[in-house]
Amino acid sequence: MKTAVNAFVASVATILCSLAILFTFASGVFSYPPAVGLSGNSQNCLSCHADNGPWKDDDNIIVDIVDKVSGKSLGQPDGTFLIRARKGETVTVITVLGRKAGDTAEPPQRNAWIFIDRSSQELSRLPKGWDVNVQYSCRVIGDKQVGFEGANITSAPMIVKAGSDAIDGILTLQAMITKGMSAKNKPDEGLVGNYVERQINLKVID
Repeated sequence: MKTAVNAFVASVATILCSLAILFTFASGVFSYPPAVGLSGNSQNCLSCHADNGPWKDDDNIIVDIVDKVSGKSLGQPDGTFLIRARKGETVTVITVLGRKAGDTAEPPQRNAWIFIDRSSQELSRLPKGWDVNVQYSCRVIGDKQVGFEGANITSAPMIVKAGSDAIDGILTLQAMITKGMSAKNKPDEGLVGNYVERQINLKVID
C-alpha cells in the first residue's frame, strides 16, 4: 500500500512539475518551453521571444555538456559536443548554462532549454534508438557545479540511453538565458533574454 501511495505521489509531482515548466514563461498555452517541438511547431525560441538581452558575448557565456562521472566537458574543438555510448548503455551528462564568474553584465535569473532532433518531422523526437529522461527543462540560476565556481549557472543532469537499435545521430540544444517574465499573450515583451544553440553528436560505440 505504501509503495502504491508513493508511486501516486511521484506521478502527481511529475505532472505538477511539467505544468510548471509549461507555464513558466506564461505567454498563453504555447509558451516556451516547451512550445518548440513539444507543444507547437516553432523551429526555435525566437519564434516567440526577442533576442534582446545583455548576454550575447561569447567570452562570458557558459554552454557546456559535462560527463557526470569524469567531470570533463564533452566539448569538441569545432564547438560541438560528443556523447558516446554502447547499445544498451546509459550515460549521465550535465547541462551547464549561464554566465562566467566575474561577468560585469547584470546576472540572468533563469534558463530554459530543450534538446531536439531537427532531422525528424516531429521535433519532439530523438534520433532513432536514443532516449533521454529529461528532454527539456527550466531552472532558476543558482546551481553549483565543480569547475564553475562563482558562475551564475543552472546545472542539470540528463540520462542518455542508446537502445539496441540506436544509430549515430545529432541533437540540437536550444536555450534561452533570461531575466524577467513575458507579458500575458505577448512573449516578446517583458522577458529579456538571449538565445543560444549548440549541436550534440550522438555516437554508438561498436
